[in-house]
Amino acid sequence: MAKKEKPADAAEAAPKEAAPAAPAGEGTAAAPKEAKEKKPRAPKAKTAPAAPAGEAPATPPPPAETKPEAPAATAAPAAAPGELAKKKGQRPGDGPRRGKKLRNHLKNQAQRLAKEGPAPLKKAIGLLKQMKRAKFDETVEVHMSLGVDTTQSDQLVRGTVSLPHGIGKSVRVVVFCQGDNVAKAKAGGADFAGSDDLIEKIQKENWLDFDVALATQELMGKVSRLGKVLGPRGLMPTPKAGTVISPTGDVTGAVREFKAGKVEFRTDKGGNVHAGVGKMSFDENKLAENITTFVDQIKAVKPTGVKGNYIKSITVSATMSPGIAVAM
Repeated sequence: MAKKEKPADAAEAAPKEAAPAAPAGEGTAAAPKEAKEKKPRAPKAKTAPAAPAGEAPATPPPPAETKPEAPAATAAPAAAPGELAKKKGQRPGDGPRRGKKLRNHLKNQAQRLAKEGPAPLKKAIGLLKQMKRAKFDETVEVHMSLGVDTTQSDQLVRGTVSLPHGIGKSVRVVVFCQGDNVAKAKAGGADFAGSDDLIEKIQKENWLDFDVALATQELMGKVSRLGKVLGPRGLMPTPKAGTVISPTGDVTGAVREFKAGKVEFRTDKGGNVHAGVGKMSFDENKLAENITTFVDQIKAVKPTGVKGNYIKSITVSATMSPGIAVAM
């Protein structure tokens, strides 16, 4: 009898053990169906997860509304590399586009000058006056191309020339001198004259309200301290430019020459010489005399080491006009 009861107990135990397996099987079969029915929800930024008991609550993250928007959404689309080059006038250094009327006017002038070629001096000045289009009194300039080698120190052309009719503008002259020479410089028309006070003013205040600087030879030791300031601006007194007055020189006469229109010239790196020789309001004869005096002085200071053609070309122009070739 005991053996017959055991299978009954085993039969009763089997369904009890198998009963919990059935819901597990049902759960696995229903899992994919529930996954399909569930829809993803956006996380709520405002609500923070609850902190466990016994721990300090964590600082909530900033709300989603306060985050700045991406720059790509608000910024304008980047321009193509070649697009900026097409828009003339937008880049620094590019001037506005010239009008059609001005372009045609300049084109006609260039064609006229190319057709006539180098002209005599008086005819060139007459053409220059005919081409005037600016409303202000333009400065007349002379440009000379010289056949010199600027890499050789003995072929540099530099000096000064007194024009018979001046340059048509007031020149501010400062003289570095001391003692009785201060009164002589003021008598000649110098705008400023002095020694240590002017040197200190230039060094500390960077004062440069003058066009020509003269100095007596005895003060060149002190004036040489201003080489870094005056040198790059072409205002440093030098014996070659005639701006250093010798002990036996006339201070009053030197100041008067520069006030009357004494012009300084110097070759640039390309071997060219430029200088202003008057105003457009001058008579043709006065301009011709000034230009002739300037050219004669350039011929007089011809370096001995120059071989071949010394003066290659002479061009006369104004502030707002094209250059006119001159045959002299």
